[in-house]
Amino acid sequence: IHADDKAVTFDKLPKKAQEFIKQYYPNEKITFASVDDDIIAPEYKVGLNGGVTIGFENNGKFDNIKSKNGNIPAGIIPAKIVETAKAQYPDAIIIEYDADKRSYEIKLSNRMELTFDSNFNLVEIDD
Repeated sequence: IHADDKAVTFDKLPKKAQEFIKQYYPNEKITFASVDDDIIAPEYKVGLNGGVTIGFENNGKFDNIKSKNGNIPAGIIPAKIVETAKAQYPDAIIIEYDADKRSYEIKLSNRMELTFDSNFNLVEIDD
């Protein structure tokens, strides 16, 4: 949590963010929820007791997720990205996923970073 972040309660999160958490993590307890309202469009961060941190845009749209143990439910990351990652690195798990407007990035447990275009085609690999 950054200095300009303010703690918020679950009911103060945007409705779409609340629905996302209820859908994908119905049994997880929230360890923290905060809003960074120092910028034009506030961003929200939510931490769960399973070691997962989720970022949301000001309208509640999902933005990114981090999970040290790969506890990212099916359906959050597009299937084509998951399939490509498994084919390229079968022994690695996805620990981070970031959805931008024009691209998608994942970070794997083996420290590899894969970038996909808007059609989920692999366009870059970094280590």
